[in-house]
Amino acid sequence: MRRVAIVLITLGLLSSLAVADDDKPAPAQPKQAPKTKSPNSGRKVIVERVVAIVNDSIILASELDARMVPIRNEAASIADQKERERRLAKLTTQILDEMIAEELIVQAAEAAKVEVEASEVQAALDEIKQQNNFDDAGLAQVLAAQGYNLTNYKQELRRQLLRLRAQNQLVAPKISVTEEDVRARYDALQRRSESVSAVSLSHILFKLPEHATEQQITDAKTKAANAIARVKAGEAFAKVAGEVSEDEGTKATGGTLGWFQRGSMANPEWEPIVFAMEKGDVRGPITGPQGLHVFMVSELKKNELKPYTEMKEGITRDLRRKEMEKQTQTWIEELRKKAYIDIKLR
Repeated sequence: MRRVAIVLITLGLLSSLAVADDDKPAPAQPKQAPKTKSPNSGRKVIVERVVAIVNDSIILASELDARMVPIRNEAASIADQKERERRLAKLTTQILDEMIAEELIVQAAEAAKVEVEASEVQAALDEIKQQNNFDDAGLAQVLAAQGYNLTNYKQELRRQLLRLRAQNQLVAPKISVTEEDVRARYDALQRRSESVSAVSLSHILFKLPEHATEQQITDAKTKAANAIARVKAGEAFAKVAGEVSEDEGTKATGGTLGWFQRGSMANPEWEPIVFAMEKGDVRGPITGPQGLHVFMVSELKKNELKPYTEMKEGITRDLRRKEMEKQTQTWIEELRKKAYIDIKLR
């Protein structure tokens, strides 16, 4: 409706001007030299292209191009031309899909008589300038770099405000977050917070060659079992590591490797084992790139959670935000099913 209406008004204006001219006597025309045929005569010149039709509105190629400016700038850093073109084609499709969804929301807002005043658009623009420390010239420069001028940016800003208001008026009433929901979320966070976030780890290494024989593997396993038995019998892990470990880098310090956060271990396969251990636990033998390891956790850290009363408000906001995203997506899918959408991107 938005763009079609603009086209009709323009055509109406041109028609009225033509009628007004017909009422006037035509002035005498001087003789003119014969016209030469334009090289473009008979050819179609594309001034603007439609990339999608959404009900009775259109999305123009120029609008899509404006949205693609920052993405094209980022894609320019991709050296491989085929990969760059593939990435751009994929992102162009995604951006157009987002624009279609936005248009559907705007149409739903207009149908529901949702309003955004010009003063609200100006207030939002002033806030953007203030937050980014822009004057008028600075804002114009940034907008130009992104394919906008002040006029069409205000139009886009109005549409953004309209979509937000539509979500608040048409979607938000469907959202319900109860006290039970908040408490359940807190309990889940509490259980998760009790998991180990970091461990102080020591090890004993029994080295194996790259292509170890069965006998070499068996011998290493026997050494590891003996080391574990000594520790469980009461000997200090550091003492046993200092005597039998084959890692010369840590042997002198009792096999100490230091602290490890989740996701920081060189061998990801070790993490589920190590982070399931309690303080003082000894596990092994565990295979690694250098051989077999015996691990001990000497210290560990657990996450701490604030009391429920302090976290209730934040959890409620988070649950409402997630539910709003979910309900909005469902709403857009419903709008799509009812809409006429013709994508002409090529």
